[in-house]
Amino acid sequence: MGGKARWSYHLSMPRKLGYAFYRRPADVVAAALIGKILVRRCEQRDLRARIVETEAYMGPQDLASHSSKGRTKRTEVMFGPAGRAYVYFIYGMHEMFNIVVGKPGEAHAVLLRAAEPLDGWSGNLTGPGRLARAMQITRAHYGVDLTGDVLFLQHNPSDRPRVIRTARVGVDYARHWKDAQLRFLDADSRAVSKPWPREGMSVARR
Repeated sequence: MGGKARWSYHLSMPRKLGYAFYRRPADVVAAALIGKILVRRCEQRDLRARIVETEAYMGPQDLASHSSKGRTKRTEVMFGPAGRAYVYFIYGMHEMFNIVVGKPGEAHAVLLRAAEPLDGWSGNLTGPGRLARAMQITRAHYGVDLTGDVLFLQHNPSDRPRVIRTARVGVDYARHWKDAQLRFLDADSRAVSKPWPREGMSVARR
């Protein structure tokens, strides 16, 4: 892409999400992220995707959250300032991209579970592992400032998703927290990951 074309493209880009957006509780941010745009700037091209599914993790008291195990080398970034990337490896094969939110020390985070590719590129983003792989997000991005130029999110003011909330996926070990309605999704998107919620849904306030 030539210099002039690239300059014109970025001039028309939507506004980035700033720190004020992220300095709120995880459930508030997780709902507000539905419909926003995730951008991963690569050498060949910018990968952009519309977020359609998230999960909120509410700090050390949330038994489904990694921060419930305390402050460790892996979770250190979660206890820091909002607007940073928390990327971890799971099941020996998947990297998972989370956003640190809330106030420093609260260790709130939002997992991005699914998205829809934009701008004509194809990628399977129907699940957190697939999303990170297709968007080329790895553990090398652990701690990255999400208001920077490598990995960031954008406002999408014309988007008005119909957001619903339900219980999170795969957290049966979390005792009474396993039923907390902290999974948020665009009810009209086909990119939402399985399982599709059939019971216990409610409309999310944004």
